[in-house]
Amino acid sequence: MPNKILQAIFERRSRREFTDKPVAMEDLQEIVKAGIWAPSGLNNQPWRFVVITDAKTREQLSTTTHYSHIVLGAQALIGVFLDSDAVYDVVKDHQSVGACIQNMLLAAESLDLGGVWLGQILKNKEKVNQIIAIDQRYELMAMLALGHPAHRNQKSNRQDLNHFILKMI
Repeated sequence: MPNKILQAIFERRSRREFTDKPVAMEDLQEIVKAGIWAPSGLNNQPWRFVVITDAKTREQLSTTTHYSHIVLGAQALIGVFLDSDAVYDVVKDHQSVGACIQNMLLAAESLDLGGVWLGQILKNKEKVNQIIAIDQRYELMAMLALGHPAHRNQKSNRQDLNHFILKMI
C-alpha cells in the first residue's frame, strides 16, 4: 500500500502480548509527540501524560484493572489524562483526547511497536492517580500498554462500508 498513513490505520491492531525488550525512551517521547498533534477545540490541548517504565509502578497499577496481565507484560505504559483546568467544553475535549490516543496508537504501529488502549482501568482512576502521585484535577482517560509485540497474528474484520453509511446525498 503506497499511503503510509492508511497502511498504519489498516494494519494497527490491539497488541496485548509483549516481549521483555525495553521500549526506547525516544520512541515513547515520539508517541506522546504524535498525541499532542491531535486536533483540539480552540487548540486548548487539554491532554497530559504520565510515561511509566518502572516495573514496581507497573506492578502497583496492575492491581487497578482486570487486565493486570497486560499491564505486567507491557514494558511501558502511558497514562493519558484530561487536565480539568484546560477544559473549555467537556464533549469536545473528550473527543480531542480520543483523537490524541488514536494518534499515539498509530505512532506506536509506525514505530513497529504494539499497543492497546486500556479503558477498564478507568473504574479505579482515583487509585491510579494516587499510585503515580498526581493531582485529582487530572482525569484518567486511558492507559496505553506498549511494548515490542510478542507476535502480530491478531485478526480483525469490519462490516461492509455500506453498513455504516446512512446516506450519500
